[in-house]
Amino acid sequence: MPALVVLYNIKDQEAKEAYEKWAQTTDVPTVKGLTSVNDFKVYRLNSIMGSEETPPYQYCEVIDINDMTKLGEELDNETMKRIAGEFQAFADNPVFIISEQFA
Repeated sequence: MPALVVLYNIKDQEAKEAYEKWAQTTDVPTVKGLTSVNDFKVYRLNSIMGSEETPPYQYCEVIDINDMTKLGEELDNETMKRIAGEFQAFADNPVFIISEQFA
């Protein structure tokens, strides 16, 4: 099954707390409610193992998808368009990567 991996930083560091609250109360529950999605997790990226460097991204989302066609259909409604707009207001140039588990 495919997964959508999204890597991003927050545009406004002062909005970090608001973003995390929004992700927990709005984004994750809404996306998890889609029939095309098996699971959705958001990770805060804290450090690079074995390094003092800061990770290039602050957050990573992993959305496990059971039907890519159905996902496209479900994303094309007013609720998901609103959620996407709210996400874009928080996220600075997010990178959306379609992945496939092989092991």
